[in-house]
Amino acid sequence: MRYSTLTIQVLLFFIFSCSAPQKEKGKEVLPNILFIFADDMGYGDMGNYNPASKIPTPHLDKLASEGIKFTNAYCPVSVCSPTRYALMTGQYPWRSWRKTGVMRNYEPSMIEEGTLTLPQMLSNAGYQTVGFGKWHLGTTFPTTDGEKPVGYGKFRDDLNGANIDFNQPVSDGPLDRGFEHWLGFSCASECWIFKDNTIMGAILHDLYTIEAASGTENLKKIPLENYLPYLTEKSVDYLREYTEGDQNRPFFLYFSPYVPHIPLAVEPGFLGKTQAGPYGDYVHELDHYIGKLLDEIDQLGLRENTLILFASDNGSQFIATSPEDDPANASNSMDDVEENIDPDAHRPNFPLRGTKWTAYEGGVRTPLIASWEGHFPKGAESPDLIALNDVLPTLATLVGQKIPEGMAKDGYDLLPAFFGQEHGNTKRESIVVRGSGEIYGMRKGKWKIVGNGDKENPVYELYDLEKDPRESEDLFADFPEIGKKLENELKDHLASVNK
Repeated sequence: MRYSTLTIQVLLFFIFSCSAPQKEKGKEVLPNILFIFADDMGYGDMGNYNPASKIPTPHLDKLASEGIKFTNAYCPVSVCSPTRYALMTGQYPWRSWRKTGVMRNYEPSMIEEGTLTLPQMLSNAGYQTVGFGKWHLGTTFPTTDGEKPVGYGKFRDDLNGANIDFNQPVSDGPLDRGFEHWLGFSCASECWIFKDNTIMGAILHDLYTIEAASGTENLKKIPLENYLPYLTEKSVDYLREYTEGDQNRPFFLYFSPYVPHIPLAVEPGFLGKTQAGPYGDYVHELDHYIGKLLDEIDQLGLRENTLILFASDNGSQFIATSPEDDPANASNSMDDVEENIDPDAHRPNFPLRGTKWTAYEGGVRTPLIASWEGHFPKGAESPDLIALNDVLPTLATLVGQKIPEGMAKDGYDLLPAFFGQEHGNTKRESIVVRGSGEIYGMRKGKWKIVGNGDKENPVYELYDLEKDPRESEDLFADFPEIGKKLENELKDHLASVNK
């Protein structure tokens, strides 16, 4: 059956007038927002996305059944900091000073001062903005000698933080980029946990060193295996305090645990609970604590007006995992990725090719779930193309905020897709993706190109993702005009950004 343009407009108006935040006594009632951001979790780890998964994820599966899941959602980059930048700013990370790679220890903010961020936009709309977990977008630490912190620009230093001044506040961190309250670290290998702007604790793990720093006697020491339950407990405490206080301002709670990123610091009670090895046990543990957070929202009567989003910042670094795996051998380097696949092993990025660090789908496609009781459809699935850079402009429309000119340059307002509308007023047609280093790609419709990272003589592969989601057959030679068109569009984009 065909409908006229006018009829479609009337239907859309009716849907959004019923689903959007309503007025109460002349005041708009905005939803609370909970954003759960996993760290290095694969597209195929959840049972809802991969029926063959060997990891029980009952709470995330339930969340998906209560909302809409996106099957073509992307992290713009397959490593941590760049994707977090895209989420927070609505922009591709190559617009920042950090053109490639992730933030290293003690480096200054990746987000330029004055850039609109997701928490700042929500704060402008009247939200309480609180964050728990991992920032990894830069923070400036005070020192006793006025020099850069020992270990600056590295991921590990035996004298890490030897000149940190724990009596002075950090700056240029989450509170300077829109958060009202923060509890967590910036980069894990710096080890330091700060509450708001005060360094109050340190992560303990064999990979991370704090021994050279002086003045740590009064800091709270948290073993890495206790960090996830600690963050969950503090997030629950915040929710309880919220319900006991003034609820005139809705909350934005950013829950960003350091899981299942290596080191695989699984709580002893979760070891051996899956058939996917320590990595699978860690994902299962994450699901458990997400469940505790969601249960608390239910028990406090907050669920009806809380919009919940779940995503991962990039794909898993593992091609396959099994109970025989030794967690001590897990390396955060693409050079150490094990290529041999046991057919009976769990495959975190199934059915996609590639891992963290790559521009293939396994590195850049993310599970994305959105649930809002009575508003978003239940148990729905959307094939719409969406990127994490679209979260800021989409939520801005929801809460009635206008994006200032020049901000969120690479994000789209895709709110209709969250309400189950296949084609909204604005639809994303393409997305640029990047692996580690200079390996870029572009998806447009069903087509995707991936480059080899050679700036002087780039060679691109072309895939039809509708027929070949595993990117197993390079079609560039068969469809050179399509491949060349995408290549030129990608080059034009990068040239415009890097003028």
